[in-house]
Amino acid sequence: MEKKIYFEDLKKQLDKGKLIIYPTDTVYGIGGSLYNIEALKNIYKAKERDFSSPIILLISDLDKIEEVAIIPEFNREKVKKLIDNFFPGALTIILNKKNIVPDIITANTDTVGIRMPDLKLALDIIKSSGGVLPTTSANISGEKTPTSYDELSEKIKDRSDIIINGGKALIGKESTIIDMTNTPKILRVGAISVEEIEKLIGKIEK
Repeated sequence: MEKKIYFEDLKKQLDKGKLIIYPTDTVYGIGGSLYNIEALKNIYKAKERDFSSPIILLISDLDKIEEVAIIPEFNREKVKKLIDNFFPGALTIILNKKNIVPDIITANTDTVGIRMPDLKLALDIIKSSGGVLPTTSANISGEKTPTSYDELSEKIKDRSDIIINGGKALIGKESTIIDMTNTPKILRVGAISVEEIEKLIGKIEK
């Protein structure tokens, strides 16, 4: 049975440690409170994933970026172009994290991935949870990434507390990841092509 919750109660539930499965514009994600370490650990446990793989932060508003991450001055103009053109959208930007971001999210590294999904339902969920929602794909590690509610495994659903049925994801393909902490570098090619990015900021490492 689908689990339901009122959005106005969402932050309180997540802060208590509950996990949520919800649709984004790319794929279905599983998330939990930025401020509850046990919940963050449970995301890894739910996915049967080791702690060496980081979780990205999905945001509801652009002003949340510099609450959790540092945009380097030498790349600020390029980062701004990426944000202006692909936020909201299927681009994850890697930046240096601020101390507010727990090390468990970043696999004990100094960087964190930031994305703003292009789906009103997802943005409403993220906003209701406080504006920043640590999220990763809602699948058991090694299994197919779910692009619709029907593709969610019973195992991952049983390990979550809140499930939002948003039908099929609009894109159905994971986001492209670009590291902007130093020389721009593509870490994963997804829904946005390298060519689209290079038109904006010039040649990048692949």
